[in-house]
Amino acid sequence: MAKTPSKTKQAKSAAKAARAKAHAQSQSQAAQAIIGTTRRPGWERRHNHPTRPKNGYMNILLTAKVAKLGEPGDLVKVKPGFARNYLLPQGLATFATPHNLRIVEKHRARLKALEEAKKADLQALAAQLSQRSITIEANANEEGHLYGSVNAQQIAAALTTDGFQIEAENVRIEGPLKELGFYSIPIHLGMEITGEVKLWVVPTHVEGEEGA
Repeated sequence: MAKTPSKTKQAKSAAKAARAKAHAQSQSQAAQAIIGTTRRPGWERRHNHPTRPKNGYMNILLTAKVAKLGEPGDLVKVKPGFARNYLLPQGLATFATPHNLRIVEKHRARLKALEEAKKADLQALAAQLSQRSITIEANANEEGHLYGSVNAQQIAAALTTDGFQIEAENVRIEGPLKELGFYSIPIHLGMEITGEVKLWVVPTHVEGEEGA
């Protein structure tokens, strides 16, 4: 005669079946969730795409200086029409995609390194200028008044002769120098760095004066 399963075994089997059913339902729900999120990949990409306006504005990267808006590399928020009708067609901006943002960050890092190197060079040049003294001869009367004057072009030329590549616009004097004597001349080198060079304006030496 066949043995009848005990109530305990029946209960265990029922519990096992219930767990299996619950697990299957859980797996089904998870699968449906995945299917639900992957059914519209194109929509998700379009909805979150960097070129899509949000709240009436869009983020763009400036590729050139734009008055009252920003400098090259700046991330700015503008109206879509202004971006698509002017900034983008004129080559003044590009879309703020992750790729473009990475390029900008790398470019900024390179520019910063170059700027720091240039600033160090200018500071070294300012230190060299402060140790140098130049002399310019000029015709003058007995009271020391020059018949002409000494201007920024002459000072820059004297510095160039002395080995410094200085332009006249770098020489900061309030006006032409019209007296013999000693002057401390500011030399604006850029990046808010200014050096000073010592200048002596002396009377022109005329041959034969000493023997007169």
